[in-house]
Amino acid sequence: MSIQPLHYRSITELAAMLRSGEITSTGLTKHFVERIEKLNGPLNAFNLVTADRAMAEAQSAETLMAAGRELGPLHGIPYAVKDLYDVVGLPTTAGSQTTDPNPKTAESEVTRRLAAAGMIVLGKTITVEFAKGIVGINHVQGTPHNPWCEEHCVPGGSSAGTAVAVASGMAPMGLGTDTGGSVRVPAGLSGTVGLKSTVGRISRFGVFPLSWTFDSIGPLTRSVEDAALIYQILQGEDLRDDSTIGIQPEDVLGSLKSGVKGLRLGIPEHAFFENLDPEVEKTVLATADVFRDLGATVENVPYPEAEAVTRMSSVINGVEAAVIHEERLKTKLDLMDPVVGPRMLGDRDYLATDYVKMMNELKVLRASQMETLRDVDVVISPSARIPALPVTTVDESLDVYLDYAGKYMANTNIGNRLGLCGLSLPCGFTSKGCPIGLLLNGKPFNESVILRAGYAYEQATDWKDARPDLGWATQ
Repeated sequence: MSIQPLHYRSITELAAMLRSGEITSTGLTKHFVERIEKLNGPLNAFNLVTADRAMAEAQSAETLMAAGRELGPLHGIPYAVKDLYDVVGLPTTAGSQTTDPNPKTAESEVTRRLAAAGMIVLGKTITVEFAKGIVGINHVQGTPHNPWCEEHCVPGGSSAGTAVAVASGMAPMGLGTDTGGSVRVPAGLSGTVGLKSTVGRISRFGVFPLSWTFDSIGPLTRSVEDAALIYQILQGEDLRDDSTIGIQPEDVLGSLKSGVKGLRLGIPEHAFFENLDPEVEKTVLATADVFRDLGATVENVPYPEAEAVTRMSSVINGVEAAVIHEERLKTKLDLMDPVVGPRMLGDRDYLATDYVKMMNELKVLRASQMETLRDVDVVISPSARIPALPVTTVDESLDVYLDYAGKYMANTNIGNRLGLCGLSLPCGFTSKGCPIGLLLNGKPFNESVILRAGYAYEQATDWKDARPDLGWATQ
């Protein structure tokens, strides 16, 4: 058991404390509600806090546990919901002022599964408007404040509020979505763990879409084991999301602690390692020695498919977003975030032939990479090529914003386009104290392998125990 404060304990630790009677679900939930009341003003992670509802759910969890009806290891644990997920009784704003403000009457499959497992909703977290942004900026609801920086630095997006909530101890876990890096980049910039699942592993039913081709689901947590616990519950077939049909769940917990001896890790010779911040490059490359010491083989590898997708345009997700928001762009463009609306408007200029051509090119590349990676289990890279920067620097103008956005998503976007799964976890800090994330990329549907590798690295280092100094936020 760690000596971290209660709000920085892992789900695994909190679950053990609940079962032993050391804490109660109502006491734990109240602790997080009070933590949110204390920190959400300066950090702006939540746009909706459901304190009364959370306390009622916690009381129900206690009643069930007292009656011997435990729902599993997550029973009685609070969590945060990215404001793209439909939760019955709560609105889904998708980070926008143009959406329906009425409470939802249907539940997303992900939050339904977590409720069935006994988890407790603390509230909704701020997302970049419609999840279209890797930096984390939201001019409508405010940009969440990266807790590692006293100056207002970007948290990464689009799962910005979730990352800030978990990193600052306002929630032990939060839901994210990932279309081009929206789980992994915020995790990397905030010193948390972020898992991007393969499309088809977890149902997207009831989640506000950005791209039908690339949207995927994943949690942000304090530890790799916590990510595995959540993933184990969320994965599985749902007839309302045809991408999941026929995909059999995998047991990631059974292999999680089996080590990396015999695994083959590859460092791409070109893709993923171009135009890096020097401190980021040095820190990520140093992780290779840790893996070697643990018994893995680590070698430089060619990855031409990754290089090829970096030269492609954003036609697929651009066209799909423009179709999803077609009516909104006609009638409510003036109410949309200035770093989102104009980009979606421009995406309408792509031709159908552009879209079909790129879909076919990706199909070929996704197939050929399986031969490239035949002898590679995990591909190592930085989660983000540059660390968190001040909001004023990144948001100087739309052109400047787009330039930085390209830098932040350069690595993670490769994974979305090639259909990879990915795990971001802390591996160090810059000289200015900004977190650096290690990205473990796995072949499609190989979540168990990247979680196994991530757990081994995490246990061999102490980066997971680092916490931001939030004295400036509580003065």
